[in-house]
Amino acid sequence: MSIASNILQAIGNTPLVQLRKVVPPSHARVLVKLEWTNPTGSMKDRMAQSMIARAEADGLLPPGGTVVEYTGGSTGTSLALICAAKGYRLRIVTSDAFSQEKRDHMRALGAELTLVPSEGGRTTKKLIEDMIEAARQISQEPGSYWTDQLSNVDHIAGYHPLGEEIWAQTDGQVDAFVQCVGSAASLRGVTAVLRRHKPDLRVVAVEPAESAVLSGGQTGAHNIEGIGIGYTPPLWDPSVVDEILAVSTDEAKAMARRLAREEALFAGTSSGANVVAALRVAETLRPEATVVTLLIDSGLKYLSTDLYRSA
Repeated sequence: MSIASNILQAIGNTPLVQLRKVVPPSHARVLVKLEWTNPTGSMKDRMAQSMIARAEADGLLPPGGTVVEYTGGSTGTSLALICAAKGYRLRIVTSDAFSQEKRDHMRALGAELTLVPSEGGRTTKKLIEDMIEAARQISQEPGSYWTDQLSNVDHIAGYHPLGEEIWAQTDGQVDAFVQCVGSAASLRGVTAVLRRHKPDLRVVAVEPAESAVLSGGQTGAHNIEGIGIGYTPPLWDPSVVDEILAVSTDEAKAMARRLAREEALFAGTSSGANVVAALRVAETLRPEATVVTLLIDSGLKYLSTDLYRSA
């Protein structure tokens, strides 16, 4: 194992683990990528590094400049890591709808936070729009670069290495890829690589059942942090996916708790949603097939929420 010259070299190359106890014997094999082993405990380290590197290369972010972003917390924490390592000021717009741990983590890494109030601690379309508008206003200040994650195509490439890792770790034995949709960048980035290797790969998108807009449903409030923005993300490309599955907040939380108890895998709510959907897909495939999904972030980010709180 080589020595990294800085923390940014520790991003990526995360483990791939087979689920054993939550997968019924008749189902296909289900593998999960442990993205919480990235430095901030989230897959978003990959996209934050990609967005900042592209902005630097394009001359949009000068030395000593200020980065601005709206975020549920994981993107902001990842940007805070990159900005702390590279010496940029970071101004984040977030909300009380997202866990206290994420806000504390961003602040610990030097981010300056602006909080937008939510409706009862839930993610809604209005909340996302209010956060975007607040970030837009802050970004008008001189020397600012707004990463604007929902519209920024630069971070799709940040997930290309994740696709290559999955292909190499499975020795090319992957039949389906399942991933939640927030900005849609991780779904597109991973799929682009895997489909280059395997054109007939089955790709399944996951969204909250309470706000299943990609499936043609109504916008609504939910508690699966980081996904389901309440409207179609600008980066969403329906031609990429074969199927869209809706998973409720209760299902996602219940699976996250099962993963902790039965598999010793401590993940967040969106990871639970991914596994719920992956099991549905695995049920339809032959037992020797392989389904891959992501454990997006660590359960440590949710200890202040009701996800793991003791009764």
